Amino acid sequence: MAAMKGEQMDKFDDVLISNQLFAQNFTSEELTGIALKGLAIVTCMDSRIDPLRIVGMQAGDAKILRNAGARVTEDVLRTLVLATHLLGVNRVLVMPHTDCRMASSDEDGIHEAISKQSGVDTRSLDFQTTTDQRGALLKDIVKIESYPLLHDEVKVMGAIYDVKSGLLTNIN
Repeated sequence: MAAMKGEQMDKFDDVLISNQLFAQNFTSEELTGIALKGLAIVTCMDSRIDPLRIVGMQAGDAKILRNAGARVTEDVLRTLVLATHLLGVNRVLVMPHTDCRMASSDEDGIHEAISKQSGVDTRSLDFQTTTDQRGALLKDIVKIESYPLLHDEVKVMGAIYDVKSGLLTNIN
């Protein structure tokens, strides 16, 4: 068992070494949990997306909520309630992106792809895929705007991030 634990740690050596380098020049100790620019960004987990840089911000300026497809789920709403009431958020940007796997297949297609690649049956999960990304984004905006536990003064914008150009296209 000890050898297995050591092997697992070896798989994270790059992470720990990089963190040591990061910590040598760390300068954010004065930041609090408050979103300094009052913004929350709901975006996809896609590693091509650097949410703060896309909107010209830096650490401490905004809250970042990520999931597959940038969908407004119950967990996103729960997090936005905390962010808007306790952490200075008064604006929400919902930002899905082009070339997203969650917008290029339906539920059955995603389940089939996972089963084929990994042999795992994921049909008990709802991945919230969409073949109408713009329509899904508009529905997600309405979900936030109509959520009764959020302040009426919270402003919501939807924009699709283009992973090839770096540009946002405002949807609402």
